[in-house]
Amino acid sequence: MSDVRKLIGEALSEIIDSAAHGGPRVRVGLQANGSEHGPEEIVRAARLAQSQNPNIQVVLIGPRKVENCADLEWIETGECENELEAAMDEAMNSGKVAGVVAMHHPFPMGVTTIGRVFTPAFGRDMIVASTTGTSAINRVEAMIRNTVYGLAVAKALGKANPTVGILNVEGAQMVYKALCKLKDNGYPITFGQSRRADGGSVLRGNDILQGVVDVCVCDTLTGNVLMKMFSSFNTGGSYEALGWGYGPSVGEGWGHVVNIISRASGAPVIANAVAYCGAVAAGKLPEIVAAEIDCAKACGLEKIIADSLPAPASASAEDVKAPPAEPTNEEIHGVDVLAIEDAVRELWKHGIYAESSMGCTGPVVKLNKAKEEEARKILGAVGYL
Repeated sequence: MSDVRKLIGEALSEIIDSAAHGGPRVRVGLQANGSEHGPEEIVRAARLAQSQNPNIQVVLIGPRKVENCADLEWIETGECENELEAAMDEAMNSGKVAGVVAMHHPFPMGVTTIGRVFTPAFGRDMIVASTTGTSAINRVEAMIRNTVYGLAVAKALGKANPTVGILNVEGAQMVYKALCKLKDNGYPITFGQSRRADGGSVLRGNDILQGVVDVCVCDTLTGNVLMKMFSSFNTGGSYEALGWGYGPSVGEGWGHVVNIISRASGAPVIANAVAYCGAVAAGKLPEIVAAEIDCAKACGLEKIIADSLPAPASASAEDVKAPPAEPTNEEIHGVDVLAIEDAVRELWKHGIYAESSMGCTGPVVKLNKAKEEEARKILGAVGYL
């Protein structure tokens, strides 16, 4: 009888709590220790998250080091990091929380996190795919997969038709070509456009400051640097004050929502990260990721990735000799920096003198204007353009 009364009491409590907050609350776990700014900063963040988001219930997980916290729910653990991680996993596995916000979590290879920043030019939010973890070892493959994951996160946040741009890092042009193939095969991608005069969907620094796309695709290490720059550019770097943190974990077969923050993240960022975690958990992020992966695979994702990976070097590649030099008064843009020298040799094989160079928007092939049309056909036929 006592068990029945307990269940009835818990059910009534949930009903009263839901009515008081305008609907059911999403329970989000928050790592309670490890901040460079002390445990008080985490407690402040928990209270801030709940005051700003009445539909969020924060559950602190870790050793209790702050007094006067009766207003906050707490799962107490010892100091050991393994114990803390086990407590966070148990809270997610048992359904006590829908997701957790942590300063560290051991992700397997193939799982990465999708960050979210505040862009200063127009005050827009922008998703950065990705920021921690590793979706793949090869940069081009990782960025292709990051696109799928970034779109999934955007959709979990309620963005119905998110726009995509690729940051102009090594491999960007290869990624763009691969994504165009994926789109041609039926995968729904809406490319955003650079606001620079020459346009295009490969973005420069100006574009990301303006937040011209919903999802900015890059490799993890670059994304991690972007997160730190966007979050703490006005504090000198020691205190992350802006944005939503390094984002939720995504990957094929991965079922948890674990949002990563930095040990330098301040209360405003931590509070936003809690809200971010709650929003994508309520949006059923793991299910959306699985659906996006299935859709992309049905459109040839794996073959497109395989075709994008570098081929074994040709034994005769070094034997190709440059034809006689001639004036190079024209430039061909759009060849990726990783393939620029191979593209030049391809033109040499066809008797066209060319040189590689670096323009203001990236690598270029320099050649004689009279040979441009023929060169474009050659480079297009073998996939460099």
